Amino acid sequence: MIAGLLSSGPAFAAPGTAQTGLSDVMGGDAPRLTCAIPPIRVGAAASLTSFHRAMARCADRFWTGRFAAAGLTYSPPEVTVTTGTDSVCGKISSSGAHYCPEQRTIAIRITKQDLRDPFRMNIAHSVAHEWGHHVQQLTGVLGAQNALYWPASGSARTTLSHRLEMQAECYAGVFYSATLESINPGIEWEEWIDAVRGADESEIHGKPKNLAFWQDRGYRGGATGFCNTWTAKKTKVT
Repeated sequence: MIAGLLSSGPAFAAPGTAQTGLSDVMGGDAPRLTCAIPPIRVGAAASLTSFHRAMARCADRFWTGRFAAAGLTYSPPEVTVTTGTDSVCGKISSSGAHYCPEQRTIAIRITKQDLRDPFRMNIAHSVAHEWGHHVQQLTGVLGAQNALYWPASGSARTTLSHRLEMQAECYAGVFYSATLESINPGIEWEEWIDAVRGADESEIHGKPKNLAFWQDRGYRGGATGFCNTWTAKKTKVT
């Protein structure tokens, strides 16, 4: 989820153009990365916070390396973790996490469900997906999508939202291709993708089967070049 994305801002190149440049310089398999991701204690907010912080350090290391290999400038996002609903960019919804573009902050809420059932892969994904939005911010994709969104209406806006969210899913998959073993997700990859495919549909994110497709594509491809949702057929992103 992106908070405050649709505020007015400068116009960038179209997302397809921005993504083409990213694909050209960030192709190739991502090298394996070993991260220290701790166990989670049921009912312990401090333990969940430590898990989120470790995931954030892992994501930061991964994307630092990808940007450096491409000769691009990288800066990490701020990460806040809370059990409340307030964040630097407003209220955090029940979804648990969102990205605040203007503040370049990933705001994570530890929910009651997280405390009751701290399933590692679900919780890890709240970091991996939102980091994908930060990558979009750094490469100009968020700004480009914003510029296209305002003059659009109705279904065109919905499609733009879906393309953005599915690219973030694909970037999460690229991250997992290098780090899944360290995350120790507690589920086989194929089972996880089946679970994503069977989730409830989201108006903002699109059909679960397509979210699963793009996440799996990033994971199996291991490179951002597999994540160009902007030129994909509409049926692959709605």
